[in-house]
Amino acid sequence: MEPETELLLFAASRAQLVRQEILPALSAGRIVISDRFLDSTTVYQGVARKIPAETLEVINRFAAGPRLPDITFLLDMDSAEAYKRLIRRPAGNRDRMEEQPPAFYEAVRRGYLELAATQSNRIRLLDATKPEKEIAREIRAALRPHAIFKGIGV
Repeated sequence: MEPETELLLFAASRAQLVRQEILPALSAGRIVISDRFLDSTTVYQGVARKIPAETLEVINRFAAGPRLPDITFLLDMDSAEAYKRLIRRPAGNRDRMEEQPPAFYEAVRRGYLELAATQSNRIRLLDATKPEKEIAREIRAALRPHAIFKGIGV
């Protein structure tokens, strides 16, 4: 699949998700949690697949609108260690992205770290090598100051 095709497929899916699920939920006053959003497209298709940032920004804004997440958690670890974890999975359980070479993952990590550095007001960098319970505690602690999360027991 060509990088441009991949980008447009993700953008189409996101446009539908935003209009069908996310915006109605936000309008109803609900909290929306997602495991991927614009940042993944910016990094995977932009940095790793080398699609120009200007193109990505136009397509992302068209697909998702101007609103960004209030807070994003970036679980970071050395890309070589992440790749070791990945290849331990049975090959039949991996998707097309997970079949990429180690250099792809290094570019992805570098892109995420650059994004986190330029958007530190929104993106919280977490050490993904820590135990799961410790990461969960850090996420809850980061959510507490956000007014939208008050009263939901984080």
